[in-house]
Amino acid sequence: MKKVFLGTLAMTVLLSSCVSQKKYSELEAKHKETQDLLNSATVKLNDCLEEKATADSRLKTLEDQNAFLKANNQELINNMGNLTTLTTKGAENLEKSLESLKEKDLTIRKLQDAVTRRDSVNLSLVQSLKGVLGNLDDEDIEISVEKGVVFVSISDKLLFRSGSYNVTSAAKEVLGKVAKVVNNKPDFEFMVEGHTDNVPIKTSELADNWDLSAKRATSVVRILQKDFGVNPARMTAAGRSHYVPLVDNNTSANRAKNRRTRIVVLPKIDQFYNMIEEGMKDPAIGGTGK
Repeated sequence: MKKVFLGTLAMTVLLSSCVSQKKYSELEAKHKETQDLLNSATVKLNDCLEEKATADSRLKTLEDQNAFLKANNQELINNMGNLTTLTTKGAENLEKSLESLKEKDLTIRKLQDAVTRRDSVNLSLVQSLKGVLGNLDDEDIEISVEKGVVFVSISDKLLFRSGSYNVTSAAKEVLGKVAKVVNNKPDFEFMVEGHTDNVPIKTSELADNWDLSAKRATSVVRILQKDFGVNPARMTAAGRSHYVPLVDNNTSANRAKNRRTRIVVLPKIDQFYNMIEEGMKDPAIGGTGK
């Protein structure tokens, strides 16, 4: 009887143990499933948090950009107002500039007309000189125009003997012809320049080349005044020594070219400035006309 009881008890315990193990396995499977769901939810939560942080950062950037655009828009509005003002002033300034350019253009045309008249007078002067001097194939006489000024260059071979400042009789004939032309042109002044070569000279009457060139220029001026009646107020005598050569003083032929007397004929400076002032008084260019 005791053996039957023990067997029954053992059987009962065995069945009870089997049921608990199965339940445990089910619970363990359920727990694992729940853990997996939790892990998945945690990953999704972290992703959401990262997306939220990115969205917050993007929102902050957009808010900053919006604030900048608002400020920039206001600045543009202000600038448009300023631009309107500047455009109005610019139009006024442009109009003034155009008026100024017109005035300057008229002034330039006035001066160009004056230069044209001067050139015409110079051309007439050159033609007159060529007419009275005759044969200009003579290498001892040269007439030229440079920068609105007429030059008559006469070699010292024609005017003076070597080392002398006394004008020769043959030269007086040439100077008389020049005087005839300049006497008919009272609106011109002229300067007589003496030029030497670089060979030093020193005598009882001459200290150096400066002295010789100045005395030769003075001799020509005196002849023009005393013998041919040229107004001395229109003349200037200048000595240039050997410092303005035509060519190098390296041969006797070149030194002969550099020994010369040059008569520079030019309009009176005060008349030239008066001509400019008269042009500036023209009402057409805004002058007073007085």
